[in-house]
Amino acid sequence: MAYSDFTLSKVQQDFRLTIEESRNLFSEIEAVEPSDLLRQMLEEYIPLATAINTEKARSEMMIAPVLLEVRRQLKNQISLFSGTEFNVEPEQGLADFCDFIISGSKEQFFIAAPVILITEAKNENIKAGLGQCVASMIAAQRFNQKAGNEIPVIYGATTSGTLWRFITLEGTIVHIDVPEYYIREINKILGILMRPIAPTLTTAQPA
Repeated sequence: MAYSDFTLSKVQQDFRLTIEESRNLFSEIEAVEPSDLLRQMLEEYIPLATAINTEKARSEMMIAPVLLEVRRQLKNQISLFSGTEFNVEPEQGLADFCDFIISGSKEQFFIAAPVILITEAKNENIKAGLGQCVASMIAAQRFNQKAGNEIPVIYGATTSGTLWRFITLEGTIVHIDVPEYYIREINKILGILMRPIAPTLTTAQPA
């Protein structure tokens, strides 16, 4: 079993989670202005990626540039992993490759302090990716607990590249953000992605 085998109902049942779906989690988040570089890339890449319309094109041309922008904005003080194996508790199904992981540690050779887990929406189905994303967030939570990382809230997102849906995990409570954000709201997306990372930069240490 792997992250991708989990539906939202299965992950809730298997890990005894409480799922809340009624809050606008980031209504007061401070927007972050994208760089001219990211604006230019998205202007060029979005039409191309949507025309090609494959998961690989969306991943490389829309999702990765946004996450790399987060890393640049935070002065490369975080690490970014793409398509990396993240086996935490295989017997519980918490294993397999993760689409993207952002870590609060600068260590780039191995995952040290996972904070944000990003799942690509298969066939552009955002809701179908929620279970997989939450499962990988549970793995990150347990990884951090074993490593002694003081990261109380794990963040996640499912995205098609053009559409983003955010999630938080604190203890056994999963909050699924009410709104979905379109790529034209890039300043809001950047603000949400950067919010959980910045506070960890002074405390996160490699495992």
